[in-house]
Amino acid sequence: MDAKGWVKKAIERLGWAGEREILRYLDEAGEELSRKELREALSALLAEGAIEQKGDLYRMKPRSGSRAAFDRLFKEASEEP
Repeated sequence: MDAKGWVKKAIERLGWAGEREILRYLDEAGEELSRKELREALSALLAEGAIEQKGDLYRMKPRSGSRAAFDRLFKEASEEP
């Protein structure tokens, strides 16, 4: 797995996480990344739209498609007589 894959996996497991928490998770998993590699991976994931940033924290970007389908399902059910 490349650096982006490891960082993505760490963020999936941690939820909202800062660089320090991500590095700690990766160290415990046996994968060592430098801060530079981590920042490059985070920048690439942000550019792809796979993650979102709020201040110094990162998380996986919520999937909007399933939420929209859920909302449509219950909207349609409430409109039926």
